[in-house]
Amino acid sequence: MSSESVPFVDLRTQYQDLKSEIEPAVLATLASGRYALGPEVEAFEAAFAAFVGARHAVAVSSGTSALHLALLAAGIGPGDEVITVASTFVATVAAIDYAGATARFVDVDADTLSMDARQLDGALTDRTRAVMPVHLHGLPVDMQAVTAFAQRHDLVVIEDAAQAHGATCQGCAAGTIGDMGCFSFYPGKNLGAYGEGGLVVTDDDAFAAAMRCQRDWGQERKYVHRFKGFNYRMDAVQGTILTIKLAHLPTWTAARQRIAERYTRELTGIGLRLPGEPAGRESVYHIYAVRHPHRDELQALLTDRDIGTGIHYPIPVHLQPAYAEFGRGRGSLPVSETAANEILSLPMYPEMTDAQVGQVIDAVGESVMRLALTHGAS
Repeated sequence: MSSESVPFVDLRTQYQDLKSEIEPAVLATLASGRYALGPEVEAFEAAFAAFVGARHAVAVSSGTSALHLALLAAGIGPGDEVITVASTFVATVAAIDYAGATARFVDVDADTLSMDARQLDGALTDRTRAVMPVHLHGLPVDMQAVTAFAQRHDLVVIEDAAQAHGATCQGCAAGTIGDMGCFSFYPGKNLGAYGEGGLVVTDDDAFAAAMRCQRDWGQERKYVHRFKGFNYRMDAVQGTILTIKLAHLPTWTAARQRIAERYTRELTGIGLRLPGEPAGRESVYHIYAVRHPHRDELQALLTDRDIGTGIHYPIPVHLQPAYAEFGRGRGSLPVSETAANEILSLPMYPEMTDAQVGQVIDAVGESVMRLALTHGAS
């Protein structure tokens, strides 16, 4: 068995594979003298809109900017409430706070760690204006249930699809099922920039127009500021890079899914809780997260074997000191809290070799067996 280390993610290898495409295109963009928005960003917007099947794509500076502008375009502001989950990266809730609104949390489903739509009615108040489901780890939420709830109560649905580029729910692309869908192109994402970037997709003309205006200081034309806007523009270099990388995304997604299928096949029955993927919901496996009651010990054993791992995320947002005002304290979201103590993300990137995947599987199996001997069957 190979003894080389297996990193949690390997962005250098992907860059080397794309270097001959990326570098000439970036140099041409630099030579153009156009560095903020412009034709390169417009080309990426058109390509991404076609990729997911949306009428509009509005490129912005980050996934957080995408969430913020989507909320503002929907008219969400002070006094309003947005239902979301605490099992997410903090940006989901930060964007709600930026808009001046209040996050109301529901727990997640124990099998998928996705928003538990059965709890939505219990979170509804007369101040609720939107629902923000999070397609965590690349698995779409049960969007049929979420949109049915939203339609009953006349709520806007803004999908946090930051980790779900190309994922589908009942054949529809993540991000296109609600009113707006927000994507992140942080470097480690399935479609990652070489820097920061984000994008909102929508079929609504008014939402798209408002976001295009607000991302560029609220200008409807140069120096005419219709809104109090923001500097949320995507730069041209990122637009160039992302257009090139988007063409490779289906191949990368298929590789992630093959790795995930092998993980699931060979790690079933050894004492881990594995990711769920309900029928009709296709994950793109941004993260392959397993659960174990002695997670920290498992991570330490894998580190000793030179296997990189991650934890997404160790503290739910409702227990973060900065966002305590939105939470109900420890014990209020038991599934989210338990998962946060058990979840461990295994290496997952499309360039992983079969040998590396086998090395991870062997190390995980042996480490789980060692913990079982130490602690007894869990």
